[in-house]
Amino acid sequence: MQYLEQLDKKRIPSHIAIIMDGNGRWAKQRGQIRSFGHQAGAETVHTIAEASARLGVKFLTLYTFSTENWNRPVDEVAALMSLLMDSIEEETFMKNNISFRIIGDTAKLPSNVLERLEQCIERTSNNTGMCLTLALSYSSKWELTEAVKQIAQEVMAHKLDPNAIDDKTIDSHLATSYMPDPDLLIRTGGEIRLSNYLLWQCAYSELYFCDTFWPDFGAEELYKAIYDYQQRERRFGKTSEQI
Repeated sequence: MQYLEQLDKKRIPSHIAIIMDGNGRWAKQRGQIRSFGHQAGAETVHTIAEASARLGVKFLTLYTFSTENWNRPVDEVAALMSLLMDSIEEETFMKNNISFRIIGDTAKLPSNVLERLEQCIERTSNNTGMCLTLALSYSSKWELTEAVKQIAQEVMAHKLDPNAIDDKTIDSHLATSYMPDPDLLIRTGGEIRLSNYLLWQCAYSELYFCDTFWPDFGAEELYKAIYDYQQRERRFGKTSEQI
Protein backbone atom coordinates (compact mmCIF):
# COMPACT_ATOMS: atom_id res chain seq x y z
CA MET A 1 0.00 0.00 0.00
CA GLN A 2 1.35 3.41 -0.97
CA TYR A 3 0.26 5.48 1.98
CA LEU A 4 1.10 8.85 0.44
CA GLU A 5 -1.53 8.30 -2.22
CA GLN A 6 -4.12 7.45 0.45
CA LEU A 7 -3.63 10.60 2.52
CA ASP A 8 -6.26 13.30 2.74
CA LYS A 9 -4.09 16.34 2.02
CA LYS A 10 -6.69 18.56 3.73
CA ARG A 11 -6.30 16.71 7.04
CA ILE A 12 -2.54 16.69 7.52
CA PRO A 13 -1.73 17.15 11.23
CA SER A 14 -0.55 20.68 11.94
CA HIS A 15 1.95 19.58 14.59
CA ILE A 16 3.74 16.23 14.73
CA ALA A 17 5.96 15.34 17.69
CA ILE A 18 8.33 12.38 17.49
CA ILE A 19 10.26 10.35 20.05
CA MET A 20 13.15 9.10 17.92
CA ASP A 21 13.99 5.79 19.58
CA GLY A 22 16.05 2.77 18.54
CA ASN A 23 19.34 4.16 17.23
CA GLY A 24 21.46 2.12 19.66
CA ARG A 25 19.60 -1.14 19.12
CA TRP A 26 19.69 -0.60 15.34
CA ALA A 27 23.49 -0.28 15.53
CA LYS A 28 23.83 -3.30 17.84
CA GLN A 29 21.92 -5.49 15.37
CA ARG A 30 24.60 -4.58 12.84
CA GLY A 31 27.53 -5.21 15.17
CA GLN A 32 28.31 -1.51 15.39
CA ILE A 33 28.78 0.93 18.27
CA ARG A 34 25.89 3.14 19.35
CA SER A 35 27.28 6.27 17.70
CA PHE A 36 26.92 4.52 14.33
CA GLY A 37 23.18 4.34 15.00
CA HIS A 38 23.03 7.98 16.03
CA GLN A 39 24.73 8.95 12.76
CA ALA A 40 22.15 6.97 10.78
CA GLY A 41 19.39 8.52 12.87
CA ALA A 42 20.63 12.01 12.00
CA GLU A 43 20.15 11.19 8.31
CA THR A 44 16.57 10.12 9.07
CA VAL A 45 15.93 13.53 10.63
CA HIS A 46 16.67 15.18 7.28
CA THR A 47 14.44 12.71 5.43
CA ILE A 48 11.48 13.17 7.78
CA ALA A 49 11.90 16.95 7.96
CA GLU A 50 11.79 17.26 4.18
CA ALA A 51 8.84 14.86 3.84
CA SER A 52 6.89 16.69 6.55
CA ALA A 53 7.56 20.09 5.00
CA ARG A 54 6.36 18.86 1.59
CA LEU A 55 3.13 17.56 3.13
CA GLY A 56 2.36 20.91 4.74
CA VAL A 57 3.05 20.03 8.37
CA LYS A 58 3.43 23.34 10.24
CA PHE A 59 5.41 22.13 13.28
CA LEU A 60 7.70 19.14 13.69
CA THR A 61 9.15 18.62 17.18
CA LEU A 62 11.81 15.95 17.71
CA TYR A 63 12.91 14.53 21.06
CA THR A 64 16.65 14.62 20.46
CA PHE A 65 18.26 14.52 23.90
CA SER A 66 16.53 14.28 27.27
CA THR A 67 17.75 15.60 30.61
CA GLU A 68 18.12 11.95 31.62
CA ASN A 69 20.44 11.31 28.65
CA TRP A 70 23.18 13.26 30.44
CA ASN A 71 23.57 10.10 32.55
CA ARG A 72 24.75 8.07 29.56
CA PRO A 73 28.47 7.16 29.19
CA VAL A 74 30.63 10.26 28.73
CA ASP A 75 32.00 9.13 25.36
CA GLU A 76 28.48 8.57 23.97
CA VAL A 77 27.31 12.01 25.14
CA ALA A 78 30.40 13.60 23.58
CA ALA A 79 29.74 11.77 20.31
CA LEU A 80 26.11 12.89 20.35
CA MET A 81 27.08 16.52 20.91
CA SER A 82 29.62 16.36 18.09
CA LEU A 83 27.09 14.76 15.78
CA LEU A 84 24.50 17.37 16.69
CA MET A 85 26.85 20.15 15.66
CA ASP A 86 27.85 18.43 12.41
CA SER A 87 24.35 17.40 11.36
CA ILE A 88 22.77 20.87 11.44
CA GLU A 89 22.74 21.57 7.72
CA GLU A 90 21.35 25.01 7.01
CA GLU A 91 21.02 24.12 3.33
CA THR A 92 18.24 21.66 4.21
CA PHE A 93 16.39 24.36 6.13
CA MET A 94 16.80 27.03 3.47
CA LYS A 95 15.92 24.72 0.57
CA ASN A 96 12.68 23.69 2.29
CA ASN A 97 11.83 27.10 3.84
CA ILE A 98 12.09 25.57 7.34
CA SER A 99 12.71 27.64 10.46
CA PHE A 100 14.69 26.11 13.32
CA ARG A 101 14.11 26.30 17.09
CA ILE A 102 15.27 24.45 20.21
CA ILE A 103 13.59 23.84 23.57
CA GLY A 104 15.17 22.55 26.76
CA ASP A 105 17.69 23.37 29.46
CA THR A 106 20.23 24.70 26.98
CA ALA A 107 22.54 26.04 29.72
CA LYS A 108 23.86 22.49 30.02
CA LEU A 109 24.91 22.28 26.36
CA PRO A 110 28.57 22.76 25.41
CA SER A 111 29.19 26.37 24.35
CA ASN A 112 30.35 25.46 20.83
CA VAL A 113 27.23 23.35 20.24
CA LEU A 114 24.93 26.07 21.57
CA GLU A 115 26.63 28.69 19.40
CA ARG A 116 26.15 26.52 16.30
CA LEU A 117 22.48 25.98 17.12
CA GLU A 118 21.87 29.68 17.76
CA GLN A 119 23.47 30.55 14.42
CA CYS A 120 21.05 28.23 12.65
CA ILE A 121 18.10 29.67 14.58
CA GLU A 122 19.08 33.19 13.54
CA ARG A 123 19.76 32.36 9.89
CA THR A 124 16.48 30.51 9.41
CA SER A 125 14.32 32.93 11.42
CA ASN A 126 12.78 34.51 8.32
CA ASN A 127 11.73 31.19 6.77
CA THR A 128 7.96 30.94 6.62
CA GLY A 129 7.35 27.22 6.12
CA MET A 130 7.49 24.45 8.69
CA CYS A 131 9.08 25.04 12.09
CA LEU A 132 11.45 22.24 13.10
CA THR A 133 12.11 22.16 16.86
CA LEU A 134 14.68 19.98 18.56
CA ALA A 135 13.99 19.12 22.20
CA LEU A 136 17.51 19.19 23.65
CA SER A 137 18.36 18.59 27.30
CA TYR A 138 14.58 18.56 27.65
CA SER A 139 12.06 16.91 29.95
CA SER A 140 8.46 17.77 30.74
CA LYS A 141 9.14 17.78 34.48
CA TRP A 142 11.92 20.33 33.95
CA GLU A 143 9.68 22.43 31.71
CA LEU A 144 6.71 22.39 34.10
CA THR A 145 8.93 23.17 37.07
CA GLU A 146 10.34 26.20 35.27
CA ALA A 147 6.84 27.35 34.33
CA VAL A 148 5.68 27.09 37.96
CA LYS A 149 8.69 29.14 39.10
CA GLN A 150 7.91 31.88 36.55
CA ILE A 151 4.25 32.00 37.54
CA ALA A 152 5.13 32.09 41.26
CA GLN A 153 7.50 35.00 40.66
CA GLU A 154 4.77 36.93 38.83
CA VAL A 155 2.35 36.29 41.69
CA MET A 156 4.93 37.46 44.25
CA ALA A 157 5.54 40.61 42.20
CA HIS A 158 1.76 41.24 42.14
CA LYS A 159 1.74 40.97 38.35
CA LEU A 160 -0.58 37.97 38.38
CA ASP A 161 -3.66 37.17 40.45
CA PRO A 162 -3.51 33.50 41.58
CA ASN A 163 -7.26 33.21 40.96
CA ALA A 164 -6.69 34.19 37.32
CA ILE A 165 -4.34 31.27 36.65
CA ASP A 166 -5.78 28.79 34.15
CA ASP A 167 -4.48 26.35 31.56
CA LYS A 168 -3.73 29.19 29.13
CA THR A 169 -1.51 30.78 31.78
CA ILE A 170 0.50 27.59 31.99
CA ASP A 171 0.59 27.26 28.19
CA SER A 172 2.09 30.73 27.90
CA HIS A 173 4.92 29.92 30.34
CA LEU A 174 6.00 26.67 28.66
CA ALA A 175 8.98 26.36 26.31
CA THR A 176 6.49 25.43 23.58
CA SER A 177 4.39 28.60 23.92
CA TYR A 178 5.03 29.52 20.27
CA MET A 179 3.48 26.33 18.88
CA PRO A 180 0.11 24.54 19.08
CA ASP A 181 -0.15 21.24 20.97
CA PRO A 182 0.80 18.16 18.92
CA ASP A 183 -2.00 16.57 16.91
CA LEU A 184 0.05 13.39 16.54
CA LEU A 185 2.81 11.93 18.69
CA ILE A 186 4.92 9.19 17.08
CA ARG A 187 7.32 6.92 18.95
CA THR A 188 9.61 4.57 17.05
CA GLY A 189 11.59 1.62 18.40
CA GLY A 190 8.89 -0.53 19.98
CA GLU A 191 8.61 1.08 23.41
CA ILE A 192 5.15 2.22 24.53
CA ARG A 193 5.68 5.19 26.86
CA LEU A 194 6.09 8.97 26.65
CA SER A 195 9.41 9.18 28.50
CA ASN A 196 8.86 12.61 30.04
CA TYR A 197 8.14 14.25 26.66
CA LEU A 198 5.55 17.00 26.15
CA LEU A 199 3.30 15.53 28.85
CA TRP A 200 1.16 18.67 29.26
CA GLN A 201 0.99 19.33 25.53
CA CYS A 202 0.02 15.78 24.57
CA ALA A 203 -3.10 15.66 26.75
CA TYR A 204 -5.27 15.22 23.63
CA SER A 205 -2.72 14.10 21.06
CA GLU A 206 -3.22 10.95 19.04
CA LEU A 207 -0.48 8.46 19.94
CA TYR A 208 1.21 6.20 17.40
CA PHE A 209 3.76 3.56 18.41
CA CYS A 210 5.69 1.40 15.95
CA ASP A 211 8.44 -1.23 16.19
CA THR A 212 10.57 0.37 13.47
CA PHE A 213 13.90 1.68 14.76
CA TRP A 214 14.41 5.36 14.02
CA PRO A 215 17.16 4.91 11.38
CA ASP A 216 14.70 2.78 9.35
CA PHE A 217 11.79 5.21 9.76
CA GLY A 218 11.58 6.60 6.26
CA ALA A 219 9.07 8.82 4.51
CA GLU A 220 6.68 5.90 3.84
CA GLU A 221 6.62 5.09 7.58
CA LEU A 222 5.71 8.72 8.25
CA TYR A 223 2.89 8.58 5.70
CA LYS A 224 1.65 5.35 7.33
CA ALA A 225 1.52 7.05 10.74
CA ILE A 226 -0.40 10.00 9.32
CA TYR A 227 -2.77 7.64 7.49
CA ASP A 228 -3.45 5.86 10.79
CA TYR A 229 -4.07 9.25 12.42
CA GLN A 230 -6.56 10.17 9.71
CA GLN A 231 -8.59 7.00 10.39
CA ARG A 232 -9.30 8.11 13.97
CA GLU A 233 -12.13 10.25 15.24
CA ARG A 234 -10.88 13.09 17.42
CA ARG A 235 -13.68 13.92 19.85
CA PHE A 236 -11.97 15.90 22.65
CA GLY A 237 -14.54 14.66 25.17
CA LYS A 238 -17.55 15.09 22.89
CA THR A 239 -19.73 12.40 21.32
CA SER A 240 -19.47 11.44 17.66
CA GLU A 241 -22.76 13.20 16.99
CA GLN A 242 -21.45 16.50 18.39
CA ILE A 243 -18.48 16.68 16.08
